[in-house]
Amino acid sequence: MSYHNPPTPPRKSATFDDASMAEIRRAAATGIYDIRGGGTKRQVPHFDDLLFLGASMSRYPLEGYRERCDTSVTLGTRFARKPIELKIPVTIAGMSFGALSGPAKEALGRGATIAGTSTTTGDGGMTDEERGHSELLVYQYLPSRYGMNPSDLRRADAIEIVVGQGAKPGGGGMLLGQKISDRVAEMRTLPKGIDQRSACRHPDWTGPDDLEIKILELREITDWEKPIYIKVGGSRPYYDTALAVKAGADVVVIDGMQGGTAASQDVFIEHVGLPTLACIRPAVKALQDLGMHRKVQLIVSGGIRNGADVAKALALGADAVSVGTAALVALGDNDPRWEAEYNALGTTAGAYDDWHEGKDPAGITTQDPALASRLDPVAAGRRLANYLKVITLEAQTIARACGHNHLHNLEPEDLVALTIEAAAMAEVPLAGTTWIPGRTGL
Repeated sequence: MSYHNPPTPPRKSATFDDASMAEIRRAAATGIYDIRGGGTKRQVPHFDDLLFLGASMSRYPLEGYRERCDTSVTLGTRFARKPIELKIPVTIAGMSFGALSGPAKEALGRGATIAGTSTTTGDGGMTDEERGHSELLVYQYLPSRYGMNPSDLRRADAIEIVVGQGAKPGGGGMLLGQKISDRVAEMRTLPKGIDQRSACRHPDWTGPDDLEIKILELREITDWEKPIYIKVGGSRPYYDTALAVKAGADVVVIDGMQGGTAASQDVFIEHVGLPTLACIRPAVKALQDLGMHRKVQLIVSGGIRNGADVAKALALGADAVSVGTAALVALGDNDPRWEAEYNALGTTAGAYDDWHEGKDPAGITTQDPALASRLDPVAAGRRLANYLKVITLEAQTIARACGHNHLHNLEPEDLVALTIEAAAMAEVPLAGTTWIPGRTGL
């Protein structure tokens, strides 16, 4: 009797996987680098790698239906004469008119207002619809200066100076020509239909000393009323936070690499920056070392999806979080009901590859009037408000289970990590141990 071993199946390379091979072929065929929207698709340590320790014997939980758990937060208490009062610690991130359609921007304003929070203009200036439907509107001040004028600075409720973005720290903005309509071109003083790439740094300052002068200019223009935020992409969070505080910021915004973008080089999105989880503790430590924790507020963004993410960011020391991609999904972006049309674009619902193309069938990341008309801003605004309500309730539920009557009372001691990487980044113990990698012995 003879025995025949079955043939060994072909084995593909873990380094040269299908996606890497496809990208090499695409680059060889076109000679241009890949541009797409959305955030990083690679798996990095994130909030899912943390768990809460609910109260049992050593802590006393709060009764969810009887005992209050507050969610309010005030932003801009350091210098601003009119700080922003939010009902919930979840804000809407900056997403421009240009990257998004007019109805989408209106819907973001409507939803944020219903929920009692703020929304943010993004690059490209302020639209009347957005200002009219946003009770609290943060005006982004970017290197491009597109649409910037003193009148809109005064119409805003806060000003966010954008130094960097999580999806592309060190890189400037991009808006492809097909999304530069007549109105976008007029607002940005650009030629219609021509690709736009904005600068990666501000034209009138080169460091934190110059930034201090710029902040003072903005305060003078707005009569010291408006909180001044500084937004940085997650790369050197300790030093960037410390320098923002030195320059006079009221609020620091840290955006991790899971944050999205309307358009950028794929190599930037996947290979530049730090995971959001790795940014929070260094930023908090900088504030603590300067005696400014809770005096200068910290907003964390980049991959926030649900109430657990919100609660974990606050437990690590943030004052609030900001959502961008999740807000668009709540409006209806990348909905499977448009799957056939996403397929026709060469993508699929949930891939977010189409944001830069301007052909979004959901009517959100487009300037095509016919597509934009598919989005009902009133109904979409209600969906966003529902989403914000749910994630706030989820965060409250967790806080009560840990024995806290305010979301800001959550603390690192309420958390453990499932992986060594997450334990090191979040500076909390590995589950089942007292070990914090890099800080304590075994």
